[in-house]
Amino acid sequence: MKISYVTLCIMLTVLLAKTELSMEITCNALQLSACANAIISSNPPSAICCSKLKEQKPCLCQYLKDPNLKKFVNSPNAIKVSDACGSPFPIC
Repeated sequence: MKISYVTLCIMLTVLLAKTELSMEITCNALQLSACANAIISSNPPSAICCSKLKEQKPCLCQYLKDPNLKKFVNSPNAIKVSDACGSPFPIC
């Protein structure tokens, strides 16, 4: 019984890992516009902002390389919004 349970757990882990890897992330900085109000005004971020921020989190290091986006993405308020959303800023 333990062997089949362990085997099942391993299979589920492999399937979930493959599913996670197969999802493509489309980096689109405009998706972060939902957070503009929270970043500019220091208001709490909306649920939509947090959702978009979590979707775009893998792209944040790429955005930091763009001089036009760096000011927006790397501002103290943007980092506060990221923390408030429970999605700490990645270390690039």
